Amino acid sequence: MSENRETSAGRSPILGGMENALELDQEACYRAVLTRDARFDGRFFGCVKTTGIYCRPVCPARTPKRENMIFVPTAAAAEEAGFRACLRCRPETAPDMGAWRGTSNTVSRALALIEAGALDEGDVDGLAGRLGVGERHLRRLFRQHLGAAPVSVAQTRRVLLAKALIHQTDLPMAQVALGSGFGSVRRFNETFQALYGRPPSALRRRGEREHQGGVSLSLPYRPPYDWEAMLAALAARGDAVEGRRWSRVLDPAIDGAEGSVAVEAAEAGRVAVTVEANDLKSLPGVLARVRRVFDLSADPDAIARDLSADPVLASVVETRPGLRLPGAWVDDGVETPSDRLEDDTLTTRAEAWRPWRAYGALHLAKAGLSAADLMEKTDAKRAA
Repeated sequence: MSENRETSAGRSPILGGMENALELDQEACYRAVLTRDARFDGRFFGCVKTTGIYCRPVCPARTPKRENMIFVPTAAAAEEAGFRACLRCRPETAPDMGAWRGTSNTVSRALALIEAGALDEGDVDGLAGRLGVGERHLRRLFRQHLGAAPVSVAQTRRVLLAKALIHQTDLPMAQVALGSGFGSVRRFNETFQALYGRPPSALRRRGEREHQGGVSLSLPYRPPYDWEAMLAALAARGDAVEGRRWSRVLDPAIDGAEGSVAVEAAEAGRVAVTVEANDLKSLPGVLARVRRVFDLSADPDAIARDLSADPVLASVVETRPGLRLPGAWVDDGVETPSDRLEDDTLTTRAEAWRPWRAYGALHLAKAGLSAADLMEKTDAKRAA
């Protein structure tokens, strides 16, 4: 499989082609910030040179002057450049918009491993070895697609998860450090002191109450989301689904802890996750698997735009724009889920759908169309 597929995924007047992290249109980004355009939340971050802070495009704070801002594609790129996350718009609550997804299978697989904690105790050389590539090549791919080094991406994920735990839970700070992937409380405190000029406990805006067990977090996604279709698909494959609640028992051999995880739909753009585990070191990996199972990092705008280029898919995608791919709890990592295709009869037609071939197949299945129906409709359109 090609390491750098040229696709139209994520292309927009602002982003250009996110295959290259340097292709952001700086002027268009600033216009989006001026209007606080929610369509671009999570697609890029604005760094304010005069304050050293980076923000989401929807930040309610007064917009700085254009000459005081630069724009980067990821939070990791912002933090690597020395900027710290805004405490007002909280970048950790932005949708996980990997607009580059599908352009590099290696980067996608690497991010999944990093999200599960591969660099919390290991190093980049070991990560590259697991991916079957050289360390220098992996660093080059990360710089090209994410604008930051692998270690910076891992560090940013730890910090943003820690901030979410600080704001959304009453976990003691030592447990926050453990649950966000920091190797020690000392390292946790030093990182926050360096980034924010204050200890992590100072970021908690309410008194710490006694922790009752379990961690409840809300994870962001970009609407629309067809929850009924997702829960039906999960139930059909044998997952535990009761009403609108999905749950799973944790396996120490897979998840590194005993316990359970449950997921429910929350307010628009958020999913409520409750994790009970006897070892909070497992939390990053469990959350990474939840994101994969519920396809929380999908970009419905890019998927709909690209698939709609197919005249037959255009109408079925418009009918059900919130369809997501149910992911595996344990993923083989060979190919990105969005591009997997199980029906060989669709292979030729589906080449034009990359990197969203699996979404195209899902939309056809939900519309009750087969590969033969697809060809028949195409022939009819051509004859007309």
